[in-house]
Amino acid sequence: MIAKLTGILDDTGPDWAVIDVGGVGYLVHCSAKTLSHLGIRGDKVVIHTEMQVSETDQRLIGFTTAGERAWFRLLTAVQGVGSKVALAILSALSAEELQRACAQGDAAMVARANGVGPKLASRIVNELKDKAGGLAGYTSSMGADATGFAPIPGDAAADAVSALQNLGFKPQVASAAVATAVKELGGDAGLNDLVRVALKRAAG
Repeated sequence: MIAKLTGILDDTGPDWAVIDVGGVGYLVHCSAKTLSHLGIRGDKVVIHTEMQVSETDQRLIGFTTAGERAWFRLLTAVQGVGSKVALAILSALSAEELQRACAQGDAAMVARANGVGPKLASRIVNELKDKAGGLAGYTSSMGADATGFAPIPGDAAADAVSALQNLGFKPQVASAAVATAVKELGGDAGLNDLVRVALKRAAG
């Protein structure tokens, strides 16, 4: 499985980019928000990926952050949400906005995405409300240095935040420390490494 690509932005289209990694061009399907963050042709880029394989197709889906990829996984687990609809939602809403919409049951916000009707939007927020609700305060409680940090249930970052809280750190302190650890180690860092670095930051 291809989890991340580091290479040169070779070309882009309405919903895709080609990343040149050592002379091999990878076609990666992306949300509009991800494409806008990649820069211009010739720039060095790092993109988190999810590989989807079906009987008739193989494709790479690309994301700016591991958190955005985690939301993609949550969305596509909802009945009626395929990769195209999930990318449309992630094009219309940031990870923080999507997290807030699900936590607050705001189906209208999700329905702003192309191809998402009221019924499907309601199903999405209802199924994901419990998963987003417990983390609703994390992003809002952190400062500007942690912008974009939105741990998703099941991710190592979310588990690291829980681990620090179990050790007695306040939620805001735990979140900020893990956000710093993610920046230092990268979005694919393991739980043990995240906890180790976050403990140093929280204690400091």
